[in-house]
Formats: sequence, structure tokens, C-alpha cells
Amino acid sequence: MNKLTIRDIDVSGKRVLVRVDFNVPVSYKTGEITDDSRIRASLPTIDYLIERGAKVILCSHLRRPEGKVSGEYSLVIVANRLSQIIRQQVTLTNDCIGPEVEKSIADMKNGEVVLLENLRFHAEEEKGDDSFAKSLAQLGDIFVNDAFGTSHRKHASIVGVTRYLPSVAGLLLEKEIIALGRVLRNPPRPFGVLLGGAKVSDKVAMLDNIMGKVDTIIIGGGMAATFLKAQFYEVGLSLLDDSIDIATDLINKTTINNVKLVLPDDVLVTDTVNDRGKTEDVSISNIPADKHIVDIGTLTITKFTRALEKCRTVFWNGPMGIYEIPQFSEGTKSIARIIANLHAITIIGGGSTSEIVTEMKLADKMTFVSTGGGASLKFLSGETLPGVEALLDKDTTT
Repeated sequence: MNKLTIRDIDVSGKRVLVRVDFNVPVSYKTGEITDDSRIRASLPTIDYLIERGAKVILCSHLRRPEGKVSGEYSLVIVANRLSQIIRQQVTLTNDCIGPEVEKSIADMKNGEVVLLENLRFHAEEEKGDDSFAKSLAQLGDIFVNDAFGTSHRKHASIVGVTRYLPSVAGLLLEKEIIALGRVLRNPPRPFGVLLGGAKVSDKVAMLDNIMGKVDTIIIGGGMAATFLKAQFYEVGLSLLDDSIDIATDLINKTTINNVKLVLPDDVLVTDTVNDRGKTEDVSISNIPADKHIVDIGTLTITKFTRALEKCRTVFWNGPMGIYEIPQFSEGTKSIARIIANLHAITIIGGGSTSEIVTEMKLADKMTFVSTGGGASLKFLSGETLPGVEALLDKDTTT
């Protein structure tokens, strides 16, 4: 990576504004954090700064409060969890900008940690508003981006602040770029890509960019219905994302580039997409017109397993079925266990896929679990991430 990191600068005694991605999943029933892996992922950066006597000012968003202050979206639960993890009090400010916040920062001692309240309580954050960015920047002497998962956005706390502060990468952001960059540069082959989730359109640019490097593309999840429809199979009431022409084009590209395309042989279908729906495993040639595809079938799990076992590098993004409903989750769980036991480089492409392997306690068996869903796909698409591009280059004198 050609960007400066926190290792390249003196942070001792400095106010270091760190953009982290603490957008953790929270239970609607209990109001508790259900997966704190995004918090833990930034610990190397936080610990590095504490150990060197920096005044650590963390900022993040949580979910989508739409520019309105709401206790439901407060970062208080994140501050409490982080305090427990680092065994040090993390103070939550009452806002992320303003005189009271500035006073809290001014009272900080070296090695202390403060978490600013939800950035998205201000609509200006997502708009990339320059005045809001300037107000944030006034809180720090140095800016650190450790939020890879939001670095594809041009938000005020991602790009705007870099206009006012020396800006470098955190250790998590560096780790993400190096791990995903390996996929783009020279992945050990055979290289397999396993894709699930609902939308084909989200993955087109990535597939186009890696088509010359990949050997096998395996398609499951909701997007499998679009590929099956493109090959004139009946897919019943399954959701299609208006990408049949795109799927047809991708099928043609795999043929031209001598890439093996692996689609399901059988699928799980149901008449009702909820936890009361009756399920049936059917061949792709016998999908009823009045039913929905909700998971891959048992024969397909075996087929996908054989394809994956031949790979030396595997990138996985997207569940194989409607994972949130237990009886439609077995395909995803089976594939997760299989990938965890492969003798290969295994990279999990963020988003819900990362949450799944973490929930199943398989994350430590993967080579790398990305914290960025949309960001990882854009990076693998060859697109420049604004939040990374805005950081200082290694040949810059600070």
C-alpha cells in the first residue's frame, strides 16, 4: 500500500481523530450488540495510539438515524463495550461537534480515549458538507482512517476532514488493502469466487475486473435465480433484479475467458417466505411456478464443495439462501464450514458474510475476514476508494 500509516508519524501527545466503523449489529429486542467484531477489528490501531500517548478521539456512525438525534441510535452501547474490551474508560461525548465536545477534548490526557456521538445525527455527514468536516477536523491534530467499510463513501468524516488535517491509514485499513490487493495482483491459482446474495448488479464490475485472474465462479443465493432464468429455467416466484441481460453477458464472458461457471443443480423452494413455510428440495429443471427459491439444495452443496476443494484461493461474498430464516440457512452454514476447512487462502468479503462466519465461530479459521461489504466489492472492481485516495502518499513529507 502506497499510503502513510500511523507507523509513519509521531502521534505522542497529539489529538488523533480516528474514523472507525463501529456500525455494529444491534438486537431490536434487547438493544444489545450481537456481534462486536467490528469494534475488535480496530483494536490494533486504538492500542497502538494509546501505547504511544496519543489522545484518541474515535468517531463513527451507527445505522441510519437520517440526520436526527435518537437514543435508539446512540453510540453509548458501543462506548460501554469498548470500555470493557480495552479495560479502560471510554467517554462518550454528547455530540460529535460543538463547544461542549471541544471542551471534552481539551480536558483529555495522553492515552485517554473519547468516542464522539453518532456522526449521522447530523445530515451533513452523509452529504459530505465542508463546514461539518471542518468542525470535526478542529478536534484533532492528525486524522486516521481505519474505517475501510465506509471508505467508498465521500462522507465528511471520510474525505472532508482530510482537507484540514494530515491524514494517514490505520492498521485495519492497511490490513484490508493488503489482503484484498493480493486477490487483484497475483492470487494463488486455481482461484475461485463464490457469490451469493440477491443482486447480480452489485457484483458485475468486480467480476469484469477479475475475469482474467479467476478460474471458477460459483453462484448461489438469490442471484442464482437470475442466472438460471438467463438459461431459460423456470424460477417460480423468486425475486429477479432485472439483471437477466447482465447475467447472460457474464455467462458469455466466462466461456470466452475459459472460466468455469458453477450453478446450482437443485434448490430449496417454499410457498411462503417465512419461518412457517414448507420446504422442498427440487431439481432446477422442476422448480414449481408458484414457489420461491430460498436456498441451495443438498446436491448443490456437494457440487460446490468439489469445486471449492480444487481452489488455492477462495473469495466469498453473499449467503447461499435467506440466512435470516433458520430453515433456509443450511446451505450457507454448510458452505461456511467447508470453506473454513479448505487448504487454501480464504477471504470473506465483508457484510452479512462476515457476520455469518463470526456468528458460527469460524472467523479465526479463515485467512482474512473483511469488515467492508460494499467497499471490498468496489475495491475488487478496480475502483478507487475516495477514503483511501484522500490519504497522504508514502512519498509525502509530514
